Amino acid sequence: MNVETLRIFCDVVQHQSFSRGAAANEVSQSAATQSVHRMEKYFGVQLVDRSKRPFVLTPEGQACFEGFRQVLEVFDSVEARVRSLRSDIAGLLRVAAIYSVGLHDMSRCMQDFMRRYPKAKVQLEYLRPNKVLDAVLNSEVDLGIVSYPLASPELAVIPLRSERMVLVCHPDHHLAERKAVTAEHLQDEDFVTFDRDLSIRKEIDRYLRQRSVSVRVVMEFDNIETIGAGISILPEPTVRRETASGRLAAIRLIAPQLQRPVGIIHRHRKVFTPTATKFVELLAEIQQDVDPVLAEKEA
Repeated sequence: MNVETLRIFCDVVQHQSFSRGAAANEVSQSAATQSVHRMEKYFGVQLVDRSKRPFVLTPEGQACFEGFRQVLEVFDSVEARVRSLRSDIAGLLRVAAIYSVGLHDMSRCMQDFMRRYPKAKVQLEYLRPNKVLDAVLNSEVDLGIVSYPLASPELAVIPLRSERMVLVCHPDHHLAERKAVTAEHLQDEDFVTFDRDLSIRKEIDRYLRQRSVSVRVVMEFDNIETIGAGISILPEPTVRRETASGRLAAIRLIAPQLQRPVGIIHRHRKVFTPTATKFVELLAEIQQDVDPVLAEKEA
């Protein structure tokens, strides 16, 4: 067995799919299946119970997965130290981002990064906030990009920016004519908001509750791409394209404390490769021009 075989096995298990595990390692599904077969032959036991859909690990398979994941973490740490000594901007960097942050600016960062460092490869996936957290904690990705990042004994945070929250509505809505609104203007309005388990929803609810404002929640969603009828409170950068094209109107919300912090999370004691360091630097660089759009309305 070699490191590639261990990695394929762990990716197959993490994705609960031979095809997705194969794709993560840029091999065929047949090659991924053969890698697992070789491991089962080596140990002389079944590691994956394929009779169930999706497949499940046998107790021996679970022991292999937990142990091999630790082996890969040590190997990746050693590789990172070696690459740091060589200052080699190459290799694979795995990143998970929440949908709204990813859709807003990750494509630009990816394009710039690949152009500057053609030997490096970034594997990016968009996930719900709790899934990004799990992916980082389980070492499925190197970096996670989330809103309301919280440091913990297991996680460190690199702050990126604070996004101003604005009132968003259809251009024909009666509030669209205003340059600024307070929470009281939202009283009894049809309101489109985030799912209850998201931090941004909790912050918006707290903001309204503190001002004794009641709204009629007509729709809940897990990312900002779903806004339809009614009004909403959203991070301003996430709706710039829609407001610039006239599809939506964004009105300044008189609530200076209502901001959405965005940051990078990673496991404590993780050794950054030069590739990871450069990616973080570039992402921070792109954040510099994040908030100049509503200046004219604020004047």
